Amino acid sequence: MRSFSSSLAALLIAGGASVAGAQTTAQQGPIPITGNVPPLCTAGTNTSGSGSFDLGVLTNTATGLLRNDLFAPPKILTGAFCSARSNITVGATPLLSVNNLNAPGGFSRTVDFTATAAGWTTAPATFNTGTASNPGATQLRNTPFTGDITVSIGSFSTGGGNALRLVSDPAYLGSVTVTLSVAS
Repeated sequence: MRSFSSSLAALLIAGGASVAGAQTTAQQGPIPITGNVPPLCTAGTNTSGSGSFDLGVLTNTATGLLRNDLFAPPKILTGAFCSARSNITVGATPLLSVNNLNAPGGFSRTVDFTATAAGWTTAPATFNTGTASNPGATQLRNTPFTGDITVSIGSFSTGGGNALRLVSDPAYLGSVTVTLSVAS
């Protein structure tokens, strides 16, 4: 049994050598290399100090009406990019009194505002919390892009009308959301 196995191994080695020796030309050709890059978007990182828009005292302390000089510095989202055609969308929720769920007559618990996200498209994406329709909230960019996005808030108004006073509350909260997504 042992001699049969040795003979078979010797025959296989000899056969392999004769096949290799019979080849007279070397072949080479292109070897394809493939890969892909999926569409990818990221809205970047807020690099402008605090993560929130802090408006401070919302009312004129003499009248109780919404201040007409409210201002918060814009937030800059750095490192934003999209490797494909993309949409930028801005959404927002109004500032609402957290602790006073019902405002009596002559008062409001809502501060509306306009949020904008600029720098990604020619026209900034814009969302107004006081309107039912926001057609400018989503903007299309037809090419891949990398750059900063500047997020701002402004044009403040009292929900229900600027003649209403705001109810007292140490916590009025709202939000702004910026989304970058691959466009279909």
